[in-house]
Amino acid sequence: MLSRLRNMFRVPDLRNKIIFTLVIVGLYRVGAHLPVPFIDFNAIKDLQRQSQNTGVVGFLDLFSGGAITNVAIFFLGIMPYITASIIMQLLGVVIPKLEEWQNEGQTGQKKITQWTRYLTVALALMQSTAFVFVLKSGNGGLLGQSGIQLPVGTVLIPHFTAYRALLIVITWTTGCALVMWLSELITQRGIGNGMSILIFASVVSRLPAQGSSIYSEGSKFQFFTIIGIGIAMIVGIVFVESGQRRIPVQFAKRVVGRRMYGGQSTYIPLKVNQSGVIPVIFASSILSFPALIATATPWKGLQQFINDNLIQRQSWFYIGLYTLLIIFFAYFYTAIAFNPAQQADIIRKQGGFIPGIRPGPPTERYLAKTLNRITLPGSLFLATIAIAPLLVFALWDIRQFPFGGTALLITVGVALETMKQIDSQLMMRNYEGFLA
Repeated sequence: MLSRLRNMFRVPDLRNKIIFTLVIVGLYRVGAHLPVPFIDFNAIKDLQRQSQNTGVVGFLDLFSGGAITNVAIFFLGIMPYITASIIMQLLGVVIPKLEEWQNEGQTGQKKITQWTRYLTVALALMQSTAFVFVLKSGNGGLLGQSGIQLPVGTVLIPHFTAYRALLIVITWTTGCALVMWLSELITQRGIGNGMSILIFASVVSRLPAQGSSIYSEGSKFQFFTIIGIGIAMIVGIVFVESGQRRIPVQFAKRVVGRRMYGGQSTYIPLKVNQSGVIPVIFASSILSFPALIATATPWKGLQQFINDNLIQRQSWFYIGLYTLLIIFFAYFYTAIAFNPAQQADIIRKQGGFIPGIRPGPPTERYLAKTLNRITLPGSLFLATIAIAPLLVFALWDIRQFPFGGTALLITVGVALETMKQIDSQLMMRNYEGFLA
């Protein structure tokens, strides 16, 4: 194991990519602890202690690595960028111009990326404004259980003025744009997907504190039981992430001049979990919006419904909706990542065929049917891993650690994908792979 770790730093190009990624992650973690001006931190800590970190702030804090509780310049983290990516992908299905860009290859992707950036800044601006007024009003429903109020005379933003609010909004929006830029730098010049790497760093940084919360709130039996469940979930995640359905492809022999080409066999690997951890991140991002709506809506009935069912993540309504969203995004992202019609056309143009299946539309239908069948157990697995800890915490009434499944899926999934990329880099240079 140690020799394989040394191999990662023997290749200059790979070593530079790893060091660059670590430096960017370090800058991101520093920004998660630099506070914005004009905030009363004692009042923030008091409200967090009252709410037990169970509200939307707990969810957002998981993905921001503590930037929420620190009221830092990276307060919004990577979530607006994720939300903007979701919106652009959804619009790509219904807007012909975006679909045209998707089919233009690299040129179209640059246009989509540029509009995703614009949308990210717009979302960050709206969310920053909403959070500023939430902090001003001290709305406990956002930060924890509904009905929690600050002590009389306590304000979160002392001497609240338009200038101070505007400066905080600009700081958070700029911080979000900076996080987006850092994630793109990692994707371009580092190892792995930048968005996933930053989320991974944020989630890992919160695990020790969350484990300590379980130990302090529950009994030792509950603590070690949850640790055992976590280890079993990690084994299951690795097993399913490695599972794939191999579709055999046979290429016909061709004679060109005096040489014979083709005749070899290969396969198309279809992963059981083709979408990775993206459905969990997308579903979690979507479910964070109702809490912001609850802080702005004048209708008390709607606000109470959101507080009871969508902010409290141990509620059965939240668990059911979370499960449905994970399954939906698993199918949606798989449909975007793998196009059966395009794959069937490539096989036909290269003179290949799947044994027993005719080239063309029959191959397309076979690939689509196979993909749909293996996506179902993959999506159910993702949903099970995500909600299993929520069920355990709901039964034991443990409220300080509601993100176990999400955290494990992200950490294990991103770690596996990153290690696979490092493996491919090592094997290209005749080194033994890290996962071999």
